[in-house]
Amino acid sequence: MAIALDNLRVGRCYSFKNYGENRRLRVLARISREDFEVEDLDTTEKYTLEELLRYGKGKDYALFELDEHDD
Repeated sequence: MAIALDNLRVGRCYSFKNYGENRRLRVLARISREDFEVEDLDTTEKYTLEELLRYGKGKDYALFELDEHDD
């Protein structure tokens, strides 16, 4: 079962899927009550979760915490 956005923790890594895009993310900081600064583990690009969810949550939306050895 996917986890809710308010369960994200700074420093932890997550697998994120939405509208066919798969990303592995590390949460760098909580920048507001509902937004986080994240780093893509594959490209090292930094952006906010709001940017990823700008167009809403697709039918395939999923967010899971990665095991420590997965990052």
